[in-house]
Amino acid sequence: MNISRNYKQAFLLACALVCSIYFPNDAAAQEDLSVFPYWSYEEGSPSTSLYRHLCQRAFRQLQTRKQAITKLKTKADWEKRQAAVRAKLQKMVGPFPAKTPLNPVITGTIQREDFTVEKLYFESRPHYYVTAALFVPKNRSGKLPAIVYCSGHSYNGFRQESYQRIMLNYVKKGFIVLAFDPIGQGERLQYDDEVVKKSAVNEHSYPGAQSFIAGLSPANYFIWDGIRSVDYLLTRSEVDPARIGIAGRSGGGTQSAYIAALDDRIVAAAPECYITTFDKLLRSKGPQDAEQNLLYGLENGIDIPDYLEVRAPKPTLIVATTMDIFSIQGARNAYQETRKAYQAHGRVDALTMVEDDAGHLSTVKNREASYAFFQKYLKNPGSPADLEVEFFKEKELFVTSGGLVRNSLQGETLFSLNQKYTQTRLNEREKRPAVSGKNLREKIIALTGYEKPPLGTDLIFCGRLHRPQYAIEKYLIKGSGNYYLPVLWLKPQIKSTKTLLLLDERGKATAAKVGEWADQLAQAGYQIILPDLSGVGELGTGFMKGGDSVIEDIPLNLWFTGVLTHKSLVAVRAEEIEILADVIKKSIGLNRPLAASAFGTLNADLLHASVLNNMFDQIVLLNPLVSYQSLIEEKHYKTKFVLSAVAGALSAYDLPDLVATLPTDKLLIINPLDASEKGVSSEETKRIFRNCKSSLNIRYDVKPDRYVAEIIGWLR
Repeated sequence: MNISRNYKQAFLLACALVCSIYFPNDAAAQEDLSVFPYWSYEEGSPSTSLYRHLCQRAFRQLQTRKQAITKLKTKADWEKRQAAVRAKLQKMVGPFPAKTPLNPVITGTIQREDFTVEKLYFESRPHYYVTAALFVPKNRSGKLPAIVYCSGHSYNGFRQESYQRIMLNYVKKGFIVLAFDPIGQGERLQYDDEVVKKSAVNEHSYPGAQSFIAGLSPANYFIWDGIRSVDYLLTRSEVDPARIGIAGRSGGGTQSAYIAALDDRIVAAAPECYITTFDKLLRSKGPQDAEQNLLYGLENGIDIPDYLEVRAPKPTLIVATTMDIFSIQGARNAYQETRKAYQAHGRVDALTMVEDDAGHLSTVKNREASYAFFQKYLKNPGSPADLEVEFFKEKELFVTSGGLVRNSLQGETLFSLNQKYTQTRLNEREKRPAVSGKNLREKIIALTGYEKPPLGTDLIFCGRLHRPQYAIEKYLIKGSGNYYLPVLWLKPQIKSTKTLLLLDERGKATAAKVGEWADQLAQAGYQIILPDLSGVGELGTGFMKGGDSVIEDIPLNLWFTGVLTHKSLVAVRAEEIEILADVIKKSIGLNRPLAASAFGTLNADLLHASVLNNMFDQIVLLNPLVSYQSLIEEKHYKTKFVLSAVAGALSAYDLPDLVATLPTDKLLIINPLDASEKGVSSEETKRIFRNCKSSLNIRYDVKPDRYVAEIIGWLR
């Protein structure tokens, strides 16, 4: 009987494939496999539903913080919060390394009439070279005040003329200025391929995502460079250690706010074109590139004003523009809130704000306000008038001979440092007992942000299409938040022997095309449930206009929203898979077998869901990423894998640990891949899955035209 049924299924499949090749179905070519267009109310919202879902969590977290702030009345109240915020910031930023010798090297000197420029580099960490320039005024007596200047996301670092203008004005007014290249900018570019497309934000976010996966906020590296810049200034006899300030615009505004919050030696700080609130940032441009987000920042009740409030009552100037990419209303709100902290300390005069009607740029009004601010609080009186300056050509300010550290000095990069950090965490994990069972589930819940979703959810029937061997029913199924999942339910005319949940990174419409794997399985008699999970298909990776870290068409800013809120995209999808499995089971019968298969990136989501809730009788992983560790090991990884990665997971578990908890006789792996999307050899696979109790069922080098045959053979 089994032979007869299998023969019949194979015969039907063969006939269907022949027909699809030689007798194209015009109706199929015209059919609409989308679900949302019918529902006019949903127009324009499905593709951004994931971002909105994460933002709703963020807004709740921010509201909790707001309620805490309103209770602060006295100086003692604020001092208690400042201590708590300082501790949280240090925890979220992560541990800094021990201070090691800077080993500064001056590679050249430029003489101008009224100042000298020393081109130099130092090691903020061993063999991690920071290129910089020290601008020293001439004809000045005694020790001088100094300003650390942090560059925004300019490809050429501090050499950009808009940064030179304000730095040279500071120098002409008697300030020593130390300007340094952030990693990924100026002479510290790390990549020469097309992946990052010669973009500073991509130079930060591409390795920054790897840092988050390892469990370390990439801001750690940027902040430490700034702290070590202050250390370098203090080695100079010309510098007055009691008069050190910091400034920077855009991404440099972020750095200056961070560094001033965490380094008590900074007397006065003037972040420019950055200060706002996350409430307004999330509603406008969204989270920016990697280092501008801290691990679980919003969950820990930290907002951008906290970077200023923790400094109170030290002098601080907020420099803003009314048409900036960072909301001016957010800047005003931040100022008003921070002012309460300064009032409690009795130094409301030490917090000031200047704004001008301009976009994301420096203006004369704002520059002159900055000059006056530092002249007052670093005790260096003079005229704040903005002077015309003679710019240096970019190459004049090169520290290295060819203008690139990686060619002249080699040394460490974010990628190599993160590899070492990860290895340290892995070594620590190896010393602990392997996680499994309840312990593993607890770790997954703690790290992903998974929450038990509401079951018995809305199920909306949206219509039916017909193909020769089966019908396609359309549904909307309520997700774990205020949104719906679009679902195709393929129901064969012959009685189904198996029900299969298919998850495809390309979206349900692609998977259900004539000749694709869902179509072939349905023609073979399998009942197929084919959803678009959040971030896929109709719920595609729609972020919002303004995402600044879209690499290989993957909006990493969306993933950073999950990092901020401690709600990974994996958690969202695992909840959705649980909801779908519940709906399917109630439809087909609780005792009927249910299998699941994923294609590509969604294998990680399916694995998490399966470990959290034992829902499936058989599982097929098609083209799965073998491990999160692979994402750390591959310098040129495929960005799409990040969206199904969990920040901080490697400190506790990896994908092979999830595989090891599943019965090997119920699991099939086809074409395991590394993070560069290359096939993994059988020998390497054995090493990766060495903790599995018995041999895994793995198929290697399976061609696309054999996917369905392998799946059918296994499911029998």
